[in-house]
Amino acid sequence: AAFVAGRGTSAAAYITITASSFFSFFNLQVVNGIEIYSMKIDSKVTSRFARNVITSRAVNRGNMHKEVFFDVELPKTAFITNFSMTIDGVTYPGNIKEKEAAKQEYEKAVSKGQTAGLVKASGRKTEKFTVSVNIAAASKVTFELTYEELLKRQFGKYEMFIKVKPKQLVKDFEIDVSIFEPQGITELEAEGTFITNDLQNVIKKTFSDKKGHISFKPTLDQQRTCANCSQSLLDGDFTVKYDVKRTTPDNLQIVNGYFVHFFAPTNLPQLPKNIIFVIDISGSMSGREIEQTREALLKILDDIRDDDFLNFILFGSDVHTWKEKLIRATPENLDEARKFVRGIDTEGMTNLYGGIMKGIEMLNAAHEENVVPKRSASIIIMLTDGQPNVGISDTQDIRAHVKKATEGKYPLYNLGFGYGVDYGFLEKMALENKGLARRIYPDSDSALQLQGFYDEVSNPMLMDVELHYPENEISGLTKNSFKHFYDGSEIVVAGRFANDALSFTTQQDAEQTAKAFQEQEYIFGDYIERLWAYLTIEQLLEKRTAATGEEKENLTAEVLDLSLKYKFVTPLTSMVVTKPEDYDNQAGIADKMTEGIDIFSFALSKKPNVPLMYPKRKALFDGDPHFIISVPQKEDAICFNINEKPGDVLSLINDPVTGITVNGELIGDKRANSDTKTQNTYFGKLGIANKHLNLKVTVTSEKITIQNGNEKTAFTWLDSVTLQQEGLTLIINREKNLVLSMGGGASFVIVLHQVWKKHPLQQDFLGLYTLKSHKLSEQTHGLLGQFFHPIDFTILEIHPGSDPKKPDATMIIKNKELTVTRGWQKDYRKDPKHGVDIPCWFVHNNGAGLIDGVHTDYIVSSLF
Repeated sequence: AAFVAGRGTSAAAYITITASSFFSFFNLQVVNGIEIYSMKIDSKVTSRFARNVITSRAVNRGNMHKEVFFDVELPKTAFITNFSMTIDGVTYPGNIKEKEAAKQEYEKAVSKGQTAGLVKASGRKTEKFTVSVNIAAASKVTFELTYEELLKRQFGKYEMFIKVKPKQLVKDFEIDVSIFEPQGITELEAEGTFITNDLQNVIKKTFSDKKGHISFKPTLDQQRTCANCSQSLLDGDFTVKYDVKRTTPDNLQIVNGYFVHFFAPTNLPQLPKNIIFVIDISGSMSGREIEQTREALLKILDDIRDDDFLNFILFGSDVHTWKEKLIRATPENLDEARKFVRGIDTEGMTNLYGGIMKGIEMLNAAHEENVVPKRSASIIIMLTDGQPNVGISDTQDIRAHVKKATEGKYPLYNLGFGYGVDYGFLEKMALENKGLARRIYPDSDSALQLQGFYDEVSNPMLMDVELHYPENEISGLTKNSFKHFYDGSEIVVAGRFANDALSFTTQQDAEQTAKAFQEQEYIFGDYIERLWAYLTIEQLLEKRTAATGEEKENLTAEVLDLSLKYKFVTPLTSMVVTKPEDYDNQAGIADKMTEGIDIFSFALSKKPNVPLMYPKRKALFDGDPHFIISVPQKEDAICFNINEKPGDVLSLINDPVTGITVNGELIGDKRANSDTKTQNTYFGKLGIANKHLNLKVTVTSEKITIQNGNEKTAFTWLDSVTLQQEGLTLIINREKNLVLSMGGGASFVIVLHQVWKKHPLQQDFLGLYTLKSHKLSEQTHGLLGQFFHPIDFTILEIHPGSDPKKPDATMIIKNKELTVTRGWQKDYRKDPKHGVDIPCWFVHNNGAGLIDGVHTDYIVSSLF
């Protein structure tokens, strides 16, 4: 599960619906003969468990075949359970299968000339489901998608957040939300960011006792931005919030042998908390990141109570503390803390191990020496934007040391700032220590994200909560032990009875629930069993994240069995959709994303265990020489090769503002006098310079030379080095790679590829990966540098290529139509020997049409 910072957002449901034809000539998405005449979002919530059915109906008003798209943005905590398309009265359903079986069926379909029709992407809080189909003139198509999720309570309310974006006026548009809560409903509200004064009265809200209903059904005229406009006002967020009655701290509901237990006591005294902030101040945090961190910490200090204890630990290359031990948050100490926070600045590398261990040692000492109250909640919040590279840097070793040191006494919350972090490592370490991980997205609201997360954990009310049930009567119990209970939240435990002897807790409950079952607009009959399955799968997947060996295999088997039985699309299953022969025989696969994995595999299958994240606007080259450009908003990549002769030097990055340039010299095979048109070429030498600092770094497969003014320093790849001097940070990981940053700007990872010395053809060569490229200016150019600016593209007309496993397509980019091929390139950062396959759209002919100008424009005279 992924959680989102900010008040009342983690239980949100996000829906974006578009159905339109793509007109490709100008790379614009426009309505072109396709009319969406009906769109309905039907949500039924029963005991916090939501089943959402999204239905969109469209007709082709044109006189030729048109491609219709259906897009839905789902919450990351939701599981798709059903999808179908109905074309001219014939329904084509989706089937949920084990991932590998689904992939094989998909590839079989592709080999027969069928094309992909289903893709996915991921945003901050959502996953994107997209399907398209070509329909004949005057034909109609109905798309129907069902997904389920458990709404989580935060800040005293459950929230359903619906993102509405039909992109055209819709004759029959409706949002319908029905809620049934056996405990009774105390409040219900609905609002929308796009709701004008005229639309306010269109929202119909009613609730009494156990039932609530929200309806939003604007007419065509009410949807218009102005009296005679064709643009739709419906573009934004529609939010439903509610809460339930609590006459007792808990509520038990039992249906058909399954139970759910909700526990949310109120009016408890707040526990004092002991909180340690462990903050990364390495050079990569410089600029906006450290400014936003300071801003968030200052706001957090305003919310700390005077019976709390706190401290700050900063880690760069070294570890610094504000105070030697935890101190009470008196007004005087808080003033001093604010002064300390305002002075936080960046320096050095990333000694993550040293920082986190210092925090644990400080908390241990505070409890042993009775510095903090016995009845108090201790919390560690760590923020980092990079990967450990000073002290112990092996992530498995760090996890083992941290787990041993905490002994389960304190929850550890890990916040990963941006895309350069090893999120998988942070998540595993947090889960092993009764906490959770959260990604902080680098944006203008990053400070609010940080503060929002703190708000979630800032009010512990109970510690070490454990709910007990009769062992001989209960099986399949979900998590029933919790380190902390936070104000405004709710603990949910579900299970099943070993026999059918136990029924409803009271006759009155039984009669009321039986009556509700007859009112199908408010309830679906197997909801508690499905809630149990949902919660069980969610928690097993969480355990699986940190598991290894036989334990992981057993958890995988259990999740897969439940996913198939209850028809949930999870990271271990996929939904296969095969479209009819008359409509291009299209087939596709829907996958469930996991946080920390950003593989977008052309509707194939994501790989849940690949620890790869694309940094923001990342570009890289590696190999012979191939270039990979990530496109984050598409969750996809574009790749191309450059074929030139050995000895040529290519301009890769050139930023006149920061003064940073990167050039690369090609080398060829060992064959003497070979045909330069047929031999492979690689990057054998790189020149990285910062003219403002008068720094030059030359990297070959044999040595690394640093020239600072007139002074020269040289290292070999056999050295293990951490070097810091004014404006330069250099780390050499012996015979593997080096990490280089200049002037607090972008960082570069250079990978050494060593081949067998007696290999008849190949030589050692280099690969370059850029990190934090957003710290370069907008004037940056070069073969790589031009792609540090946002780009967008559209893929159309996917069809079989010369290789049945690599379909071709038309790419619309920069107002051009390019023929591209789906393929894979290697990313060697994590595995320098074998690499990791990255799916991408391959642009032929030296990137023609993709790169500015032609590739020969980038040949320069020398490395510097």
